[in-house]
Amino acid sequence: MTHPLNVIVATDCGSTTTKAILIEKVGEEYRQTYRGEAPTTVEAPFEDVTRGVLNAIAEIEELSGRTILEGDRIITPNQSAQGDPKRGVDIYVSTSSAGGGLQMMVTGVVQNMTGESAQRAALGAGAIVIDVLASNDGRLPYEKIERIRTMRPDMILMSGGTDGGAVTHVVEMAEYIAAADPRPRFGSTYRLPLVYAGNTDARPQIKTILGEKTALDFADNIRPVLERENLAPARNKIHDLFLEHVMQQAPGYKKLIEMAGAPIMPTPAAVGVIMETIAKREGINLIGVDIGGATTDVFSVFNGLFNRTVSANLGMSYSISNVLAEAGLDNIMRWVPFTIDEQTLRNRIKNKMVRPTTIPQSLDELQIEHAIAREALRLALIHHKSLATGLKGIQQERTISDVFEQRTSGKTLIDLLKLDLIVGSGGILSHAPRRIQSMLMMVDAYEPLGVTTLSVDSIFMMPHLGVLSTVNEQAATDVFIRDCMVYLGTCIAPIGQGKDGERCADYEIALPDGRIEKGQLAFGDLKLFALTREQQATVTMQPAKQVDLGNGPGQSFTKTVQGGVVGLMLDGRGRPLQLPGEQAARVAMLTRWYQAVGLYPKGS
Repeated sequence: MTHPLNVIVATDCGSTTTKAILIEKVGEEYRQTYRGEAPTTVEAPFEDVTRGVLNAIAEIEELSGRTILEGDRIITPNQSAQGDPKRGVDIYVSTSSAGGGLQMMVTGVVQNMTGESAQRAALGAGAIVIDVLASNDGRLPYEKIERIRTMRPDMILMSGGTDGGAVTHVVEMAEYIAAADPRPRFGSTYRLPLVYAGNTDARPQIKTILGEKTALDFADNIRPVLERENLAPARNKIHDLFLEHVMQQAPGYKKLIEMAGAPIMPTPAAVGVIMETIAKREGINLIGVDIGGATTDVFSVFNGLFNRTVSANLGMSYSISNVLAEAGLDNIMRWVPFTIDEQTLRNRIKNKMVRPTTIPQSLDELQIEHAIAREALRLALIHHKSLATGLKGIQQERTISDVFEQRTSGKTLIDLLKLDLIVGSGGILSHAPRRIQSMLMMVDAYEPLGVTTLSVDSIFMMPHLGVLSTVNEQAATDVFIRDCMVYLGTCIAPIGQGKDGERCADYEIALPDGRIEKGQLAFGDLKLFALTREQQATVTMQPAKQVDLGNGPGQSFTKTVQGGVVGLMLDGRGRPLQLPGEQAARVAMLTRWYQAVGLYPKGS
């Protein structure tokens, strides 16, 4: 960059809403000053993503008094050198998941070995994986061909085989793809991008079979040897092809790419960048979640290993009916703190799917959405755990028949007892009317163990900061620390179960003002203590003999914890969390919990 970046405008084109933020240099640091949003316009009647972008930026113009647009053009660079400090911006950057994001199909030889490695590579590049095809996935050849033909992905990633190994299975899969002759989702005139990242020995045959039928590109083998995954080259190649091919076909993206001063990133990839940055900077284990209208992305960094999964069918507007289908009505009903009949609940969920941009108008509607969000978050974490695993198929004595029977299983890397931080992002968490609601949604869905800090993205700007960090890391970091992350507080959750009202643990909390809070935490209790982000408290707990706080059953523990805008939460509800089956008892228990954290007035 030749000129300094003092004024930056960034947008995130989501499936439902396009969000714009203005970042300005104030003194020596960068701050987020104004934001605007508008409905995304990738679909009919507009079919031009830039309309929503310009509408969101127009809102920032109105609020800030700065002239940013000249017709349909963003004024860059900033005109302050020409004597008008309130005209123009230095750079415009953007992320996007509009139009359903990047939809990919991946192929491997063994489903839970190279197939899963390919899936991880695609997910890490910000893609939604619509299917995983493998030689041993149990489908007949004609079923595979039919599937490839009907799915219409934006891109295919082929993997399989270690370097120097057999090529027959990989070549067979290429022949299925050639027979299917798949058409891309957008743009009928161009060839489908295909990345081959399998056994290098098979490249000449792959080129012969698919070179004419697809826009073929090669990347280093994802699994060069069984003991090692090499995902970065394939991820980078996917990202490049996404910009070159897929983005060019989506309505209005050509214009958007020309407007932007840096490559457009898929929203999930941008959020992943910022999550990895936090974990590395602070040396912690974290789980991050971005719950959107169509998808829920989960990110984790454990012992420096980054993983991302996308649950393409779990979201709060377009995919809300899928949450109902996957979780089941009973699982959603168990979080609703009032009596409601099944049909009314179903109707409300369907209404949201039909009108995805509406927001709750009453407390009842809000609580139903929060109940659905808990289930979407819970299911997305289960999905993430199943994919964030160690490498499968190594360090075990097995025969080839075991491989094809899929008896192998990598151990999940997600250990909730070693988790330091949960970061929540997305409309339902960022825009909850009260921060305690966000904290409770994440605690109920994730059931953290032991001591965990929780935070939320203040106004949903992680994607913007992820793409900004590729241009100016200081600006992204400044805004992230000062304006983006809102620390909610710390949750201490003993592991174990007991009868409601029985002793779970005795606690002693040394508060910063010198007071000592002593008491007993019973099973079924939630307790909240005021403790700000700047304050620390030392908590000593002596659990009942069957209860574990991380040091073993019955062992006491002492820990100094940080507060937040909500404070310190002691969660005595037991792990795993169980709610009464009978509706009246369940509603009474939920009401009790909400009263304990100040969401309901006592006696209501």
